[in-house]
Amino acid sequence: QERLVESGGGSVQPGGSLRLSCAFSFSYYCMGWFRQGVGNERVKVAAISVGGDTDYADAVKGRFTISRDDDEMYLQMDNLKPDDTGMYYCAATKWICSVIDATQETFRWWGQGTQVTVSP
Repeated sequence: QERLVESGGGSVQPGGSLRLSCAFSFSYYCMGWFRQGVGNERVKVAAISVGGDTDYADAVKGRFTISRDDDEMYLQMDNLKPDDTGMYYCAATKWICSVIDATQETFRWWGQGTQVTVSP
């Protein structure tokens, strides 16, 4: 059974750091992280292809870093801000995709999410 399992969420103060992980057991071409705040739509935070191409939302450029190895994907989040608060979801697809053009509809498999809260 294909599963994506997130971990690493938590509560931090502004300026703090967290590292999210997404464990997987199948081969995926593109993977990404999405954030959903209360009452808000799910938005793309970052995406990465199997070849290492990456894309970031403008709001997190320079602060977040996405990476992956054979069985885990990571999101290093530094200098966190209150607007980064939300449920973070790991997503994956086996089909060739453009990390720049990738949207929610691009991804077939999703994790259950891990909560990130940034507050004083």
